[in-house]
Amino acid sequence: MRTSNNPGFSTLVGTPKEVQTHLGTSQAGRVLAVSFDHIDDAATIQILVDNLSNMAAAMAEVFKERQEKQSLDRLADVLLPSYPVAPHIMKEAGMQTRARKAVLDSGNWLTALELAELADLSLTNPSVQPNKWKKAGQIFAIRHRGIDYFPDYGLDKNTHYRPLKVMAQIIEIFSGQKDGWGMAFWFMSVNSFLGGKRPQDLLAVEPERVIAAARDEVEGVLHG
Repeated sequence: MRTSNNPGFSTLVGTPKEVQTHLGTSQAGRVLAVSFDHIDDAATIQILVDNLSNMAAAMAEVFKERQEKQSLDRLADVLLPSYPVAPHIMKEAGMQTRARKAVLDSGNWLTALELAELADLSLTNPSVQPNKWKKAGQIFAIRHRGIDYFPDYGLDKNTHYRPLKVMAQIIEIFSGQKDGWGMAFWFMSVNSFLGGKRPQDLLAVEPERVIAAARDEVEGVLHG
């Protein structure tokens, strides 16, 4: 019984019984058997086996290259849009991506569990009360990778982290104009109406000014 190896391949030379015994302990996924009825010379058989092994290794490299190219092609298909996209849409998508990253990087966001812990809510199902507040328009959330995140600046520390009352008014003003991400970006951006300050910084201390800024924002959008 003799063996020889190529990377990823091995060959066995011997009688059918010897090969069968060895294959019983093999972890190979596939086996190719070649039998010779009238060649008894061991050296000749070994030459044939080595040539077959080298040929199989060369073919495998070709198949591997084809598979890698096919994998790359499939990956490109997934990453690229299913149809040609206008340059201005690609530009807008890039701007939106950067804006969302800035929102996430601001660090002003709480998961439902974190909010529930701050507000001493039930931790059995921590999303219940925050979702009720969101549905009632008392607070908004951004959704990222299937998870809702709530703005910490929208909570009132003096009422044990319940939503600030002013939040409901601002959310109503932006209804139909801005989604959660739009409101998040507005709150974190410096605002000329507020003298270059951010709405989220004045929300708890000067709520009426923030309400006025929100109305000005909507009027500016409506009137171009």
